[in-house]
Amino acid sequence: MQVIETVKVIRTLEIEVPSLGQKIKEARNKIKNEKGKTITDLASASGMSAQNWYRIENERQTLPEETLRLMEAALECSFGVSFGGAHE
Repeated sequence: MQVIETVKVIRTLEIEVPSLGQKIKEARNKIKNEKGKTITDLASASGMSAQNWYRIENERQTLPEETLRLMEAALECSFGVSFGGAHE
């Protein structure tokens, strides 16, 4: 019997997205006005506290990509953040 060995490869890449916090805040206000969703609702749907959400809007916290995608889903929008490359 042949045993197949595997190697895990981790890719960590950071990018800066100018004004992302402001864009998130604008999207939050829009969905609040349109659907009545509160910051507590949105934060909960994104797996975080409202306090963390505010830190992200104020650009005082690093934002993992997974959390960004959850926020986009909760806000029903995309911020167009891309890391580029064929293996995204």
